[in-house]
Amino acid sequence: MAVSISSVPTTGQLPVVVVGAGPVGLAAAARLVERGLEPLVLEAGPSAGTAVRGWAHVRLFSTWSEVTDPAAEKLLAPTGWTRPDGSAYPTGGDWAENYLQPLADVLGDKVRYGVTVTGVARAGRDRIVDSGRDEQPFAVHVLAADGREERISARAVIDASGTWPTPGPLGADGLPALGEKAAAGHISYRVPDLGDPVVRARYAGRRTAVVGSGASAFTALAALADLAEEETGTHAVWILRRGITGSTFGGGEADQLPARGALGLRAKAAVEEGRASAVTGFRTQAVEHDGDRLVLIAEDGRRLDPVDEVIVLTGLRPDLSFLSELRLGLDDRLQAPTALAPLIDPNVHSCGTVYPHGVNELSHPEQGVYLVGMKSYGRAPTFLAMTGYEQVRSVTAAIAGDREAAERVELTLPETGVCGGAGLFDEPDAAQDSEGGGCCGAPATVQIGTGAPATASGGC
Repeated sequence: MAVSISSVPTTGQLPVVVVGAGPVGLAAAARLVERGLEPLVLEAGPSAGTAVRGWAHVRLFSTWSEVTDPAAEKLLAPTGWTRPDGSAYPTGGDWAENYLQPLADVLGDKVRYGVTVTGVARAGRDRIVDSGRDEQPFAVHVLAADGREERISARAVIDASGTWPTPGPLGADGLPALGEKAAAGHISYRVPDLGDPVVRARYAGRRTAVVGSGASAFTALAALADLAEEETGTHAVWILRRGITGSTFGGGEADQLPARGALGLRAKAAVEEGRASAVTGFRTQAVEHDGDRLVLIAEDGRRLDPVDEVIVLTGLRPDLSFLSELRLGLDDRLQAPTALAPLIDPNVHSCGTVYPHGVNELSHPEQGVYLVGMKSYGRAPTFLAMTGYEQVRSVTAAIAGDREAAERVELTLPETGVCGGAGLFDEPDAAQDSEGGGCCGAPATVQIGTGAPATASGGC
């Protein structure tokens, strides 16, 4: 197997490696360029926004004005690029094709595709060794699509690889349910694209269990409810581990992200109108075959009527395996940076109460490594794109040695609901006519240091 070793004598001459060419990773690269630093973005997929393209059919909760980074727009401007209508709601596909890929193209050879990061460590030091640790550059091990292994030296590492590749399982205890792997042919972990004839045929006229209680579950329920109006026999069974309360369907008309509120209302209508039925307090332990159909079994012994398909939307998880030789400070529940975790804990924060944060909350015992974007939130679902853009503005300032700018964090978050990345919303005009407000009262602009406050509201 071919190998390649990069070797540069001092960390000051080395690039900052950014893992992932998604919205936050590319924003980090743009900020580094703005600071006169050299980024090297490593993307496992074949193009920019590979994960975003995985939900290309889904419309974001947020408008174009809320999902582009200012530094990125400055890089794009000389190319003749103009941001699409700021009041329009892009789909994941729109976001990737009309913003992320053009931005990656401007960055040119600073972005490499088809390379998977397999490990990050201090050069010549495993996680045990103290001596000379902070003076050593990072060694980033990658595997290219052609099988070539490479070792890249870096002055700092920004991990913006997200959580898309690692969805949560069906089992309520966080492990795969008994029989889940054997039933894989009838289980999906993504919101289905019912505009695809093959996918549509999979669910049309069939009974489908949707497991989960967040925005992705709402999206799937709304899509299946629409399908039920056109295809006789189509029905969704919504599986919730908890009961239905006043906040189950999100903020509704009071949501500061109107499209997100409208999505929850569509899911609620699907249940109330009988196109979907809800099963509450059901914690899946096992799945069994009943001929060609599946039966879900709860921890309390309840067995559901057979279904044809199961859509599991129980959240996403960070892949920390390639960071195992670094000294990370992570919360033992959320797998988010220790200082950040209390600010984003979904047991406490569910409606715009996330406190502004930057490099101080994102730092680890291992200096020079940062988890940003969805990856920084671990298992918490409350992330917004503009939160990630503010994170990398702060982190890149710190890497550049501008501590004053790094610690000046400004953020205004929209309130209510879970801020998970995308939703299904096809009537943007209606969304814009929705009233503001929120379950936590009027939105608060929190400002640390000087400078004008920034509005942060965007999709994942």
